[in-house]
Amino acid sequence: MANDHPRCIVFGIGNADRGDDAAGPAVARQLRMLLLRGVKIIEHGGEATALVAQMDGAEAVFLIDACASGAPPGTIHRFDVAAAPVPDVALGLSTHSGGLAMAVELARALGQLPRRCIIYAIEGASFEIGAPLSPPAAAGVAAVACRVRAEIAKCANQGGGQHA
Repeated sequence: MANDHPRCIVFGIGNADRGDDAAGPAVARQLRMLLLRGVKIIEHGGEATALVAQMDGAEAVFLIDACASGAPPGTIHRFDVAAAPVPDVALGLSTHSGGLAMAVELARALGQLPRRCIIYAIEGASFEIGAPLSPPAAAGVAAVACRVRAEIAKCANQGGGQHA
């Protein structure tokens, strides 16, 4: 049934209590307020096997996480990991890099990787417990929420049947 396997899933990966690590969950919350039909939005801790299990059956998956690559805070990185393996450069980006990259490659090996799988990583400044989201990361959150919403709408307009 369609409810058992949503067409599109957005994973906001991170820890809402660790400063800019809250970027992924913050994007998920912004998108959830838009009430996008046909889209399941999940705040997730980033554990690999749980991610794979939850993405199974989806046509499109967006994985949003914070990162610490050394780029300026608020920088947005985007990787189309359905088209190619997770790039080596991306392995060091995510604050959950082992889990996120492992989940994508495990899903690929099991034949469960959605035909559309996009990683967005937002460069963070501070990941201290109890710290708030920094202004640059918050700007990245707003930008990624807009970009993901536009990508979901584009998928729907290409015959995916979902409506944004």
